[in-house]
Amino acid sequence: MEEKGERYSSVEGYIGSFPAVVQPKLRELRQLIRSIIPEAEERISYEMPAYFLNGVLVYFGAHSNHIGFYPTSSGITAFETEVSKYERSKGAIQFPRGGPLPKEVVERIVRFRVKENTAKKR
Repeated sequence: MEEKGERYSSVEGYIGSFPAVVQPKLRELRQLIRSIIPEAEERISYEMPAYFLNGVLVYFGAHSNHIGFYPTSSGITAFETEVSKYERSKGAIQFPRGGPLPKEVVERIVRFRVKENTAKKR
């Protein structure tokens, strides 16, 4: 179910398109998200890995100096204190490529987004 004009056919293909030094961190983030929400649909959307469960939950993507995590604006607003040490915008958090992933924060944000989307379904 790729979006029109996508250049990646799978999340593994997306990850494999980046330098070997970046791939372990992308795989780690993918595995973390999938372990939290195994029932979510994983696909490429807007040329990034995306996870859907009653709508979009989160996206992630590699950039030259950071890994972008896109939990929508509500996922950032709800965890403003926890993500304050990272560069961020209304809908994105930038995790430095050289540092560890903040797994606990990612997990809390993903679980929050699942609750939001589940409530939306009712």
